Amino acid sequence: MNFNITGHHLDVTPAIRDYVTNKLGRALRHFDEVIDVSVTLSVEKLVQRIEANVHMSGKTVFVQAEDVDMYAAIDGLADKLDRQVLKHKEKTTDVHQGEGGIKHRATVE
Repeated sequence: MNFNITGHHLDVTPAIRDYVTNKLGRALRHFDEVIDVSVTLSVEKLVQRIEANVHMSGKTVFVQAEDVDMYAAIDGLADKLDRQVLKHKEKTTDVHQGEGGIKHRATVE
């Protein structure tokens, strides 16, 4: 998994980088097929914004969050991303389990 963290009008400190990596790592541990994650941190006047593009097998998820505090924005983004990743995982697993196995198929006589 490639992790790319950039800052727009903001210097990305090692503390912020570690916090983002830990929070998003927890959200992405539900789904093993994550290919690439790009995160952009930006500051516009009093609004701290964080955006994330997560490229998974079969889908690209875009999530953004805003708050007055950067750490609160990161927490909100992690929650949103967690919900979307779980939703995508449920959709992909439901398709394969819906048909059932060989044992559960009706036999033709």
